Amino acid sequence: MEQTYSLREKVNQFLIILLPILVTQVCMCAMTFFDTMMSGRVSPNDLVGVAIGSSIWMPVFTGLNGILFAIVPIVAHFLGAQKKEKVPFAVIQAVYLAIAISIVVIICGFYVIHPILGNMELNALSYQIAHDFLAAISFGIIPLFISTVLRCFIDTLGYTRVTMLISMVALPINILLNYVLVFGNFGFPQLGGVGAGWASAITYWCIAIISVCVIQSREPFKSHQIFSSWYRFSLAAWKEQLKIGIPIGIAIFCETSIFAVITLLMSEFSEVTIAAYQVAINVAALIYMMPLSISMALTIVVGFEAGAKRYQDAKQYGYLGIGIALLMAVMAAIVLYFGNEQISSLYTPDMDIRHLAEQFLLYAIFFQLSDAIATPVQGCLRGYKDVRVTFILAMISYWVLGLPLGYVLSHHSGLGAFGYWIGLIVGLAFGATCLSARLMRVQRKYGDIQNV
Repeated sequence: MEQTYSLREKVNQFLIILLPILVTQVCMCAMTFFDTMMSGRVSPNDLVGVAIGSSIWMPVFTGLNGILFAIVPIVAHFLGAQKKEKVPFAVIQAVYLAIAISIVVIICGFYVIHPILGNMELNALSYQIAHDFLAAISFGIIPLFISTVLRCFIDTLGYTRVTMLISMVALPINILLNYVLVFGNFGFPQLGGVGAGWASAITYWCIAIISVCVIQSREPFKSHQIFSSWYRFSLAAWKEQLKIGIPIGIAIFCETSIFAVITLLMSEFSEVTIAAYQVAINVAALIYMMPLSISMALTIVVGFEAGAKRYQDAKQYGYLGIGIALLMAVMAAIVLYFGNEQISSLYTPDMDIRHLAEQFLLYAIFFQLSDAIATPVQGCLRGYKDVRVTFILAMISYWVLGLPLGYVLSHHSGLGAFGYWIGLIVGLAFGATCLSARLMRVQRKYGDIQNV
């Protein structure tokens, strides 16, 4: 990261940081895409099992992952303030926190998976596939969370291209493992959807190992000597990270868990509806990587400028990122509108599932447009370390407004499963409006400080 003086320099630096993050996020999301798509090619039961398993796992993963994202503004502020010597300690404490979170998740999962799946109206085979898929994923949780911390460290230094290359190596590994384990090629047993879980877990280990090797052997990461000293646990450091990370994690959890809850609520409909919804939400999640990547890049650049007390530069980066997100959202909407039939055909040959998924994809156009505003705004606010209001608004948008409205529309207006998505669209639009107002207030606050 370097100080910039003109809009052109800001655009160049922002794109240099953003584009590799986008490729990285797409690669990570593509793993779920291939898990779902390849499982659907085995049988509808495997598609439903992986759909249910993914819907339970993803909000847990993204929410807790969000807690670890706290290391980004912390390190960015250290770098902006020229306090490089404090970076290794913060990163190692985040690694310790990642391991602790992983252990808690594994223990909790052992006790809650059976009750959650038991309350869903699944046939015995879909139930077993969902359970075994989650059990397989659990073997990769510890390296997954550790690699999140290491990735945040690499990205915050501005070398997002490195994490992009790591993810580009990991994706073909995941696809190959899916090909081998899901379909039973090269003499391996055909595990179906469960094989997708094992493929992901093994891939998570590969990502963590590669990340450690890169940080240990390549500059400028090597000069930070992250692993040269194993610091003792620091409750004060954990407290600082959790103070920033918990609101981030809750905000992300509120957003991602709402889709999992809707999947559970849709169990009252047919398994065709569940499968079609999963196809659409899988595509929507892939598109969501665009505003999410912009949000992550904004946290880095805004945090760097705020740490250096260059608040006008931070403000300019914010508007730049939001503008790019809106442009990309319009392009994605065009693709969804004109290509929904081709997209649904990638997932399953079942015509009933495909036709229903095509309708869901049309609704996805509207809430991804709201995401294009709300998600980058959240990234800006995290760069300022302003996170508390974000998670409050996320709770209101999704759980107080979006889900109740969706339930009413689904059961009392004849819209059926589509009512839930209309509720989400309204909740997202409300959240985008309120978050934008919060950002303008924070920008004015820091602008006044700079002018004093």
